[in-house]
Amino acid sequence: MSSDHAGASQYDIDATFLGSAPGLTAEEVAERAGMEVDRARRLWRSLGFPERGGAPAYTEADVEALATMAGLIEAGLLDMDTALNVARGVGLSMARLADWEVGAISQRAEELYAESEPREEGDAVMARMFADYGGQFERMMLYAWRRHLAAAVARIESSRGVDTDPGTTELTVGFADIVGFTALSNEVSREKIGDIVELFESRCGDVINANGGRLIKSMGDAVLFVNDEPMPAFVTAEGIINVIGRDQRMPDVRVGLASGSVVMRLGDVFGPPVNMASRLTAVARRNRIIVDHATADRLPAGEVESRPLPPRPVRGFGVVEPVAVRRP
Repeated sequence: MSSDHAGASQYDIDATFLGSAPGLTAEEVAERAGMEVDRARRLWRSLGFPERGGAPAYTEADVEALATMAGLIEAGLLDMDTALNVARGVGLSMARLADWEVGAISQRAEELYAESEPREEGDAVMARMFADYGGQFERMMLYAWRRHLAAAVARIESSRGVDTDPGTTELTVGFADIVGFTALSNEVSREKIGDIVELFESRCGDVINANGGRLIKSMGDAVLFVNDEPMPAFVTAEGIINVIGRDQRMPDVRVGLASGSVVMRLGDVFGPPVNMASRLTAVARRNRIIVDHATADRLPAGEVESRPLPPRPVRGFGVVEPVAVRRP
């Protein structure tokens, strides 16, 4: 760690980002928020933060956040289990967002502040940058959250009209992964593999969104996405192959598609189509799309050519006859 960061303590950084310096214990925060300390600690852990024991490591912002959650529980909107699930989702999402943002702009922040004014020893550049520009980041985050919230509510309301269980819906699930990623990661530098993963995720995300799909999660060398219908999912798969597998600077990819009933919960999808899509990538050749029969049967024959492959055992499904699909 460079000397200009050595003096930036957690205390100073917390004070900068949270608006007040740490000075409250967990017991004091819980008491002021009107919640039992054991429940407060569980929520704190669900948000992804380490416990601080009896140290005065908490701020007024922690009191306000805990009081907000306590109010939702008291109003009956959330029970404790649901509150923990919500806290876990918020914590996971915000932790990744924070790491993503800091990693993406840290180098530029160093350059910007080095150009504009000299730094004092112990100056935390990222803390200064977010102190100056954090409001803009918060507005963008809130805007994106509201947009995604509106879309999620619309999906739930739409599913209510056709299904008694709004958590279950019919979707086409896609799984795309980089071929030979483990070997590749042993052959190239860490910086190069990081660039490949970043480009893979961003290009896949662009293609998925452009075709009306949703990126459910990214696993570095693979992405999981869903579409409401098989044809847009097929077009998405084609697009991923075009922007990744057809680029000579990038590794090859394989894509599997499967359709059926899935459960949507906690921002993820579960069910046989998810597992099948993942398994089918092991069957697919490089830069090819393999689907199950449920998907093949719903693709327009005039636009997509289907070719059944020899039956083979697929883990968890027994013997399966995959289908290779492509444009005529």
